[in-house]
Amino acid sequence: MAQDMLLDDEEPSNNKETILQQFCLQAKNATGAALLDVIKQVLDAPNVFVFGELLAEPNVAELKDGPHAKYYNTLNLFAYGTYKQFRAQQQDYIELTPAMQKKLQHLTIVSLAIKSKSIPYAILLNELEIDNVRHLEDIIIEAIYADIIHGKLFQNTRILEVDYAQGRDIPPGYTGKIVETLQAWVNSCDSVSNCIDMQIKYANGEKAKRLYNKERIEQELINLKKVLKSQASDSDESMQVDTHGPGTSGSSSMSQSEVRKKPSKMKNPRSSAGECGNKYY
Repeated sequence: MAQDMLLDDEEPSNNKETILQQFCLQAKNATGAALLDVIKQVLDAPNVFVFGELLAEPNVAELKDGPHAKYYNTLNLFAYGTYKQFRAQQQDYIELTPAMQKKLQHLTIVSLAIKSKSIPYAILLNELEIDNVRHLEDIIIEAIYADIIHGKLFQNTRILEVDYAQGRDIPPGYTGKIVETLQAWVNSCDSVSNCIDMQIKYANGEKAKRLYNKERIEQELINLKKVLKSQASDSDESMQVDTHGPGTSGSSSMSQSEVRKKPSKMKNPRSSAGECGNKYY
């Protein structure tokens, strides 16, 4: 079963900037065959992956239109180009040693990693013109050990997941595109910020409406309770007047006296009968 390979945080390489500066100093004071030799050394050096400073040297720039233009083109290729470009126009460049070709393949992986953090093996095989997966994985591992990319090789899904990629030289005239991209990003951020501000204002308005309605309803409830309490108090007072009024008290007294008097008017039938009998005897 294929296993995923985690490859990052490898041993750091030597100070690349210091090495490049040394080559720049050599090129500044070199001419003719010595300058060409410096360019070859830079292309072969395992720890140099940026070449813009060397290209900017006046005596190197002069090679562009001279008999040794191939050296300038090759240095320019390593600064901005890819392995596939080299294979398509090999006549425009000097003959590359195996070490140079491998470095150009590593730089091509960096270019792909800058564009995408997830690179299928199929794209890598095509761009590096490799027909063997094992060879491809060796090239990727070498690039990771060179500290120009960090990532994971997923052998089961045949994908390179990139965690970090070193930047490459910026081509001439590309700064304007970077500015345009950054300006578009700033405009997008402004639009999002304005949208958020509008949403905040709307939310605050809705909150104020809800608080106003809440306070209005609470005040209406307070007023309603006062009205109900007042009505209940008036009802209690009217009930007290009805139960303790003079008409009601007199009729009640009369009824009670009548109840007391009626039993005294009633005669016992037996006693009446006895009285009648006594009269006849």
